[in-house]
Amino acid sequence: MEELVLTRSELESLIGAIAHQLARRESNSVKPAQDDLVMDGAPPTLDPRTSDLAPELHGLARLMDHTLLKADATPKQVERLAEEALQFSFAAACVNPFWTSLLAARLRGSIVRVGTVVGFPLGATFTATKRAEAETAIIAGAQEIDMVMNVGAMRSGELALVQNDMRGVIEVCHALGAGVKVILETAYLTDEQKVTACRLAEESGADYVKTSSGFGPGGATVDDVRLMRSAVGPKVGVKAAGGIRTLDDALALLRAGASRLGTSASVAILSEAAQCLTPAASAGD
Repeated sequence: MEELVLTRSELESLIGAIAHQLARRESNSVKPAQDDLVMDGAPPTLDPRTSDLAPELHGLARLMDHTLLKADATPKQVERLAEEALQFSFAAACVNPFWTSLLAARLRGSIVRVGTVVGFPLGATFTATKRAEAETAIIAGAQEIDMVMNVGAMRSGELALVQNDMRGVIEVCHALGAGVKVILETAYLTDEQKVTACRLAEESGADYVKTSSGFGPGGATVDDVRLMRSAVGPKVGVKAAGGIRTLDDALALLRAGASRLGTSASVAILSEAAQCLTPAASAGD
């Protein structure tokens, strides 16, 4: 699985640069227009001076999975997602399995990886079904699989079942060259269960552990990301997903240890970051 381009020190520099400009902007009471943060209409655009993506913006984009997992998504919306992913060079674009072929066709030859989900959003299906779903998606062009673990089994302490489920999917994905992120759905778990789930995922060969599906009772939190980061070794990434809508959200989760962010507000977050990094965004510049 292709690793992200930033080292931890580079990530800290990126966060620092954006946070510094964000603080200056706030001190001058210059706020982004509310319309820039709305994703249901026309997508927000970056300032023309940053259209080639400043290094900081490119670095931030490469930490984000641009997602569209709504049940009522249409082909046009999937194509728009792909266009935005190509424009901003996001790490990946992620859709429901049915749309994998269309997304893969639009992203072919680019650095943007094709992502989809398995056992989504509940995780409460047969391992054989998850394996078949993953294999079908990879054949259709998926390069990254976000699988939901069996949450009920985890809450019941059936750890062997949980791990066999993870291993079953990871085995298929790695054999076919795809990476795997295991979704824990942290809002349902105690801290002890979160740590145990992270360790089971790592032992099973997962590339990432992920906070949430975005369809559960809660999304990513700084505390959960920090806990998950401490529970796995440096070779396992931590993906924060669920409720990430603003630049503040993104920076807080990256500081806590996230190495990937999953959000449908990716373009809006980059637009907000661009305003922070554009000299004209701060009075007196």
